Amino acid sequence: MKKKAPELRKKALKAEKREQAMIEGILEGSPDGIGVVVIRLECGCRKMAAVARDGEPASKIIMYRDMAESICDKCKQDNGAFVRVTESFIHWVEPAPSEEDQETIYRKVLGSQPSH
Repeated sequence: MKKKAPELRKKALKAEKREQAMIEGILEGSPDGIGVVVIRLECGCRKMAAVARDGEPASKIIMYRDMAESICDKCKQDNGAFVRVTESFIHWVEPAPSEEDQETIYRKVLGSQPSH
């Protein structure tokens, strides 16, 4: 089976229903936010932050774990290390920036991702 290119893979990722409320809360407190970066870790914890039009942070980074009082012990030690990231994408506010702007912001915030 052929692996998808990073561009196709990132477009396929969407916010899960349980992430949606957190995204809305982050955007509510971030008037400059045009999207929310969502990073899913192998342990089940999530990191999220609003991003501004220039690709700079528009909020603090929020770390949480569904149905738990706090993040896992591993995340407490390494703050959700990059090597443990399983998926990452940006949830855009409508109207979303142009494809070109999205790509520029995506690369600035998350870098280019190797295909797995």
